Order: sequence, then C-alpha cells, then structure tokens
Amino acid sequence: MTTLDPALAAWFDHHDQRLHDDLFAFLRIPSVSARSEHRADVAAAASWLHGHLARIGFATQTIPTAGHPVVLAEWRQAQPGAPTVLVYGHYDVQPPEPLELWTTPAFEPTLRDGNIYARGSVDDKGQLWLHVAALEAHLAARGTLPVNVIVLAEGEEEVGSEHLAPFVEQHRQRLACDAVVISDSTMFAPGIPSILSSLRGLAYFQIDVTGPASDLHSGMYGGAVVNPAMALARILATFHDATGRVAIPGFYDAVRPFPDAVRDGMRRLPFDEPDFMRQLGVASLGGEPGYSTLERLWTRPTCEVNGMLSGYTGEGAKTVLPGTAMAKVSCRLVPDQDPAVVHRLLESHVRAVAPAGVTVTVRALHGGQAWRADLAGPLYEAAARALTAAFGRAPVITGEGGSIPVVNDFARLLGAPILLVGFGLPGENAHAPDEWISQDNFRRGMRAIAALWDELAAAGA
Repeated sequence: MTTLDPALAAWFDHHDQRLHDDLFAFLRIPSVSARSEHRADVAAAASWLHGHLARIGFATQTIPTAGHPVVLAEWRQAQPGAPTVLVYGHYDVQPPEPLELWTTPAFEPTLRDGNIYARGSVDDKGQLWLHVAALEAHLAARGTLPVNVIVLAEGEEEVGSEHLAPFVEQHRQRLACDAVVISDSTMFAPGIPSILSSLRGLAYFQIDVTGPASDLHSGMYGGAVVNPAMALARILATFHDATGRVAIPGFYDAVRPFPDAVRDGMRRLPFDEPDFMRQLGVASLGGEPGYSTLERLWTRPTCEVNGMLSGYTGEGAKTVLPGTAMAKVSCRLVPDQDPAVVHRLLESHVRAVAPAGVTVTVRALHGGQAWRADLAGPLYEAAARALTAAFGRAPVITGEGGSIPVVNDFARLLGAPILLVGFGLPGENAHAPDEWISQDNFRRGMRAIAALWDELAAAGA
C-alpha cells in the first residue's frame, strides 16, 4: 500500500498546532461576499491568503475583478516534464445568520467533539487551507515540489462566481495545466474517502398563468371563468406519470447512461435508506422506478416544483378567483442534456396541455451543464493511491445531486481533467449555523493532498 513520505509525515506532526492556528486565523476573517459591509473583510481574506502563499515560496498576485479579487499563486520550478496542476478554492463564505443558532460565534473558531466549528470551516476555507498546508509541507521538508502548481482562489463563489469564467478565459494561457484539483465537497461517510465522479446540471424556469384581468369574486364568477390556479395545478400534474417518471416528451432522449460498473459501485455503498428517511422526516421515498436512491440522486434527471403562488394566502377566508398563478420549476440534468433543449421541451409540453381560457408563459431563469468525469487514467489512479495512503482504505466513487458551475467553466476553458476530492462530511452544516469540519479529516486531507503531488509526479499525469 502507498504510504506518505516519512519526512512529510514528520513535518505535519511537528507543525500540527501551528497549522491549526493558521486555519483559525483564516476563519476569523468574516469574508462574507454577499454583504457590501464585508467588502473590506473579503479583501482582508484575500490579502491574508496572498501573504501566506508568498511566504512559502509562491509567486503570488491579487488580481482585481469587477467584483472581489482573485488570488493567483504559481510555483513552476519542478523538474522538466513534470505535470502542472491547478488547485481551485474560494475564500469567501456564506452569511452567518441566524446568529442565535450558533453554539459559539460564527467567526470564533472552536474545537469541540473532534470538529472545528466556524463559518467557512468546510466551505471552503478549511478545504482550501489543507491544500496550502500540503504545499508548504513539501517546500519546507524538501525545498521543492514534485509538480508545478497554480493556486487560484476566488472571493465570489458564494454569490455565483460571476467574474470567474471571464477571468479564466482572459488568463487561459497562464492557467494552462494538466489537471485541476478541487476540494469543495464531501466524503460519503466518516472514514470513507471519496472521489466525486459527477455533478448534475440545472435548468430553472418560471411558469406564469394569466386569466381574468383581476381577481374575481368566486361566487359570482366561479364555474364560468377558467381558474389560473387550477390550470397551473393541472399543468404541473402532467410533468410526471403515475410511477414518478418525468412525462415531458423527449425529456430523456439525450440522457447518456452511466456505466454499469459505476452504478454497481453506487449500489454497493453502505447507504442506510431507513436512516436517510429518518433524517428527512419522511415515511417513504419516491422517484423514477428502476433505480436505487443514490442513483436517483446522482445519475438521473429530475423535474421538481420549487414554489407556487396564487390567490389569497393570508389568515382567514377570502373567496377569490385569482387572476394569475405562478410556479418555479427546476430540472436537474445529467450528461448529455442541454438546458436550452430542456427549455424548449418543457415549453412545448406546457403549451400542449394548457387549457383554453388562460395564457401561459415559460421563462428560463438559469441553466448549467452537467459534468461527469472519465475515471480512467493516471489522475484518478494517483488520487486513489494518495487517499489510500492517508485514510488506510481505498476511496469510493460518489456523485453529487447538485451543481458546481465552476467545474464546467474549467472543463470548457482549460480542457484538463478535473479531480473533485473533498474532505467534508454529510451533516457538516455548510451554509447553516454550527458549520464544522472534522479535525481528523483536516489532518488526513493535508496528508492525502501532499501524497497526491508525489503520485502525480511519479505517474507523469
């Protein structure tokens, strides 16, 4: 079994407290990108990160964008022929509210029950920092790195990364690399290292149904006028058949099936469905037939109603026939579905089933492509060996039901394979009060990433 170089292991052990102190200093900066009053704090976090990367030997710049700055650091002194790896992370965090639900203050890092509690501890300062610590370990213990490394840290991930894709496109030549490594995700379970193989895409819509010119008295007009709320309900009810399969014609036509080996691996994961239901507070699960729960979450597309609004919703009774009705609908997509094509399919279906007497419009609000890794090749083999060295067991392959738009931006603009290897855990409260990262995962994550650089150099990935 692959093991971590003893010199690196000894360095991590000797500097464990200082690495925690540095992380805590980083976490104390309230770099909330969504709030204008924290703009100086976001800049302070960029400056703090810039300073540390420069101190350990990286050529570092903080580059302004139309929003928050990008910290770009480079070390290009590896042996000729060594691969170049781009490490991506973000130093901005979510707002901490509601403050009263935190056990300890959001920006006062606290070690409790083996976990590090603070806003940004897992998303993503803690996971970004363990990469920086792994780089420092190589440079301090050996004086060199076995690969060339680019660190790109942005300050706008929590507000949509609006300026990242233009930045990457503008600096595409400088950011050219053989692999992109991102740690902004979770492991399947404690003690089970994971490689994330897929992300679902998104197509998000608003459906508006308009009937009479204004709300009407339901006694005087009900039964003679088509009710927009009822029309909307009828439309939404046609989105699935009785089994739970999406019934929009053509919806599944472009779906590229996952390999049987990947599906079999997902089915073998130690997933406790009754416990899953208990956590959610539901008595049963639903969805597309013929697939396990994890397959439905990770490998299959969906069409879900996210919200509805119509008529009177206040206290007491008001006998009104509403003039309008609205629904928000999102479709999670898988390769090779295209958000624009799904928009056309949905709009065509809605128009076909809409009753006479109302006007229906479908607006696309947001879209993003799905992503799936080809898990064959030296990058993923190197990652498996490195994770095995740090955790004492081989990693499992997982998927993610949500979307990380930056992954597709890197894939599209840089054309390099992408490794998503996270060290968070389910239930770590990212975006919620009492966010945490496992201290054990923080330590093992540093060692896994340090081993990854050696494995990539050996593989010539």
